Amino acid sequence: MSGIIYAIIALSFLIFFHEFGHFTAARIFKVKVEVFSIGFGRKLFKKVWGGTEYCLSAIPLGGYVQMKGQNDLDPNERSSDFDSYNTKAPWERVIILFAGPFANFILAFLIYIWIAMLISPLAPQIGGFSENSAAYEAGLQINDTIKTINGAEINIWQDIREVINKNSGELNLTILRNNELLSFKLTPTIIDEKNIFQEDIKVKLAGISPSEARLDGYYRGLNGIKYAWDEFVFASTLTVKSLEKLIFGDVSPKQLGGIIAIVDIGSTAAKTGLAAFLMIVAVISVNLGILNLLPIPALDGGHIMFNLYEMIFRRTPNEKVFYYMTIAGWIFLLSLIFFTIYNDITRLLTGN
Repeated sequence: MSGIIYAIIALSFLIFFHEFGHFTAARIFKVKVEVFSIGFGRKLFKKVWGGTEYCLSAIPLGGYVQMKGQNDLDPNERSSDFDSYNTKAPWERVIILFAGPFANFILAFLIYIWIAMLISPLAPQIGGFSENSAAYEAGLQINDTIKTINGAEINIWQDIREVINKNSGELNLTILRNNELLSFKLTPTIIDEKNIFQEDIKVKLAGISPSEARLDGYYRGLNGIKYAWDEFVFASTLTVKSLEKLIFGDVSPKQLGGIIAIVDIGSTAAKTGLAAFLMIVAVISVNLGILNLLPIPALDGGHIMFNLYEMIFRRTPNEKVFYYMTIAGWIFLLSLIFFTIYNDITRLLTGN
C-alpha cells in the first residue's frame, strides 16, 4: 500500500511541477493567474494571495493553473485586459505554453542527477565467460580489466557492449592484468535478439559477464551530468519512437497503459528501491513533457500550434474552427483516457 501512495504522490508532483512551469512563465509575462490548484475537483482549502487563488483540491492527481483570458472549458473566452493571456504576443504565449513541458524536462534531468549520486556502475572487469566465448578463446581471463576496444576508452561495464556493437569485424582489446597492459584480438559472436518493440535485431557479444566490482563515486561531478543527459536523451528518444510505432501500427494500442498502469509500475519500483523508483518517476516526467507537446487541441502542443499559425499568417484562427478543434481534442483525450483505463483493468484481470 505504501508503494501505491508513493506512486500517487510522485505522479501528482510531476503534474504539479508541469503546471508550476506555466505559472512561472505567466507571471514573468505579467499574465494574471486566477487559480493555482494542487489537485482537482472540490476545493478543500483555498487562500487568495497576490491576486491568485491557491487551492488544495480533493483529487490529488496533479493540479492546474487558470490564467485570465484562457479557459479550456470555454475555448473562445477572451479578455482585453493588459494582464490577460490572450492580449500577449503569440511568441509570449508559446513560451508560457512550452514552460510546462520544459519544467518536466528539467525535473527529469535533475532526478537523473540524483540517481547518479545513488548508484555505482559495474567496473569493466571480467567475472565469467559464456559457453563458446569469443573472449575466452582469445585468451582473456577472469579478473582482467578491459581498458580500450579499438582505441575507445572503456570506463564502466556498460561501455563494452556499446563499443562492441558500434564496430565491425575484428576487435582490438587492451587488457589490464596484474598491473600489465596486454593486447588481444577477438571476433565477437553475432546473435539474434528482440528489442523493446519486439523487433528482430543483430547483437554482437564477446561472451563475458562482469565481476561484482563496482566504481563507487564514479558518477560524481561531470560524469553524473553526462549520465543524466544520456538517460534523458534515451528516455526522450524511446518515447518518440514509441509514439511513431504506435501511429504507424507497429505497436498495438492494447499496449497502451493509463493511470492505473503508471501507479502500478511506480508502486513496484518503490518496493525495489529508491533509485529504481526515481528512474520510473524521471521517465514519466519525460513522457508527460513530450506527450503534452503533441499537436492535439486541448494539449499544450495544440495551443502552441494555434499560436504558431497566428505568428505565421498574422491572424487568429477562425473562432468556430478553434472551438470545434478544441472540443474534438478533448473528446479524443477523454476517449484515450478511458481506453487506457480499460487496458489497465483488462491486464489486471487477465494477468497479461
